[in-house]
Amino acid sequence: MGGKVHISGSKNAAVALIAASVLAEEARLSNVPRIKDVETMLEIIAYLGGSYNWVGEHEVLINTRKMSDRALPDLVRKLRSSILFAGPMLARFGRLEMPYPGGDLIGARSLSTHLNAFKKLGVKVKEGDNLVLESGGSSNDVVVLEEPSVTATENVLMLAAGLNRPVEVRLAAAEPHVQNLCQSLTAGGVAIHGVGTPMLKVAGRKLLLDKIDQVVIPDELEVSAFAVLAAVTRSQLELSPVKYDFLDAVLLQLEKMNVNFACPSEVPLESGTKEGITGGESLKIMPPVSQYRAHRIQSGLYPKLVCDHLPPFAVLATQAEGASLVHEWLYESRQNYLRELIKMGANAQILDPHRALIVGPTPLYGKEVASYDIRAGMTMVVASLAAQGRTVISGVEHIDRGYERLEERLREIGADIQRVE
Repeated sequence: MGGKVHISGSKNAAVALIAASVLAEEARLSNVPRIKDVETMLEIIAYLGGSYNWVGEHEVLINTRKMSDRALPDLVRKLRSSILFAGPMLARFGRLEMPYPGGDLIGARSLSTHLNAFKKLGVKVKEGDNLVLESGGSSNDVVVLEEPSVTATENVLMLAAGLNRPVEVRLAAAEPHVQNLCQSLTAGGVAIHGVGTPMLKVAGRKLLLDKIDQVVIPDELEVSAFAVLAAVTRSQLELSPVKYDFLDAVLLQLEKMNVNFACPSEVPLESGTKEGITGGESLKIMPPVSQYRAHRIQSGLYPKLVCDHLPPFAVLATQAEGASLVHEWLYESRQNYLRELIKMGANAQILDPHRALIVGPTPLYGKEVASYDIRAGMTMVVASLAAQGRTVISGVEHIDRGYERLEERLREIGADIQRVE
């Protein structure tokens, strides 16, 4: 395999920006990935009385002038990010009723961080067959999140954007897509200080925001997955566009595992890594000049690797010399993909619900494997292209939720992959 890979817009950023469109009568979003989760979020907008129109291949115009506060449909059960409608609906209408959101089965994903934060901002919460939220209670000016949840941070930001008083959010998440949302809200007339830090100060407004016009950031999760794909297949791939401001942990992990990478205009070091990459729009992954090295693969609070980065790096660990500890600190049911890698020949041991040990290098062999969630699906694709023989992956509907035209993009760089019914 070899060639150039276009990095799509971030799924996580796009779904939050679609929810934020409730705060303005019109929103124009560009670099939006054409994936199932985006389609579902837009369908919810239309169900509520809004409208949307694709005015370009990856540009969508959303109009919410006629939107109402009717109860959200059962569509919300298809994806976890549907909970992101709670903050903006409360800000605009003062009320929300919705079924409980669905999503990937990766462990306990309580809504308590969202709901307790809402309560501090004066929201009354009623939990029954549906979730019912209503504004109007006594409110605090400081919200301390129970955990630095990305979606809870985004929800609180969008609710605070519709208040006419300052709100301080502590222990906030700082992930790239949170920052992308902050940029959009700021451009719409909301003052936000502390973007990219765990403490955000928000000065909202009672009126609807000015028109939202936002570019979705490149998906840093695609960058890490395609980088690992190039490494394990010993291929040369150029990935673009990338935003290096959000890739420190990814580049560090590639360096520690001895992956050969560089900016196209620069000459790589003999060691196979490149120091000082701070800017530019593309990242080149090249065939290794020496053996890949085992290294701890650990998620943490951004700007460390986040949990969605870990599964592809686990595939790289199967091809690296030595023992790599994979530590997923957040979700206790995120290791099903490791069981599939073991089927393919990986020397891996699941130590507990959060940790696994992978010893390499070991060859992988094609088998019948399953995709249990979006990132596991991409991981199975990466492992399959590195494996000897034919692999059949079931559950590819998960992949469609997060990756646009994946098999077509892979065929363009020489992969032997096809979708079968």
